[in-house]
Amino acid sequence: MKVLVIGATGNVGSVVVGELLKRGAEVRALIRKHDADHKLPASLEVAIGDLLDPVSIEEAMKGVDKLFLLNAVTADELTQALITFCLAKRMKLKHMTYLSVFKVEQFRDVPHFASKLAVESALREFGVPHTILRPGYYIQNDATLKDVLTGPGIYPIPLGTAGIAAVDIRDIAEAAAISLTEDGHDGQTYDLVGPALISGPGNAEVWGKLLRKEIKYTGHNFDQWEQTMRGKMPAWMAFDLRMMFQGYFDRGFASTETEVAQITKLFGRAPRSYQDFAAETTKLWNA
Repeated sequence: MKVLVIGATGNVGSVVVGELLKRGAEVRALIRKHDADHKLPASLEVAIGDLLDPVSIEEAMKGVDKLFLLNAVTADELTQALITFCLAKRMKLKHMTYLSVFKVEQFRDVPHFASKLAVESALREFGVPHTILRPGYYIQNDATLKDVLTGPGIYPIPLGTAGIAAVDIRDIAEAAAISLTEDGHDGQTYDLVGPALISGPGNAEVWGKLLRKEIKYTGHNFDQWEQTMRGKMPAWMAFDLRMMFQGYFDRGFASTETEVAQITKLFGRAPRSYQDFAAETTKLWNA
């Protein structure tokens, strides 16, 4: 069995590749150019292509049985995803695992959520064998906060105070590999969440204990946060992510005990926690 992994050089996709290889699957990784393959095992089969170039995607799918599709947050995310979906359908791939997002149907006003909801609908409507993974907030996003946590001592992500669902990307990768290498997952949708909710003040407290200093949550002024992010990313992306975080705050993004129990059953163990991630990350920073 050979799996084409789209998004294979990213933080999630590279871990998916590793999980598939551990399970004995053959893997072909789609990359945009040769100098991007430094994150991949040297022995891995590589295809060069672009999600806006159907010819290159069709070529990458030749001889492949299954597909893992992870779309980056881009202005043309839906176009990229539907080109890939349509080619997978035309070439009659045996299975497609699609990375969507938790509670996607409740955030139709968030551009990248709306794109993922449209792809989910296409998968179901056209009968493509599939599994949908719906992860919460990526815990590993916070690995980028070293400078602000260890320096001025602030936790700047506007997660709010009520608590939201979050997931370790290693659990996303494991769920993807299970769905692609084992039977019984066709037509299933899995909510990927951690064992407990996280919040802005809660995360600040976790880091404060680990770093042995006061960490302040900077709050959830979404206008100010969006303005700051415009200096670090395109304005459309800052707006998209602002709408996401504000949606968490206004509508909630919390998982339930039932959802935690379901993912525990899938793994045969409890999902990884934010506290464990933070402790591991602190050790790496100290090293």
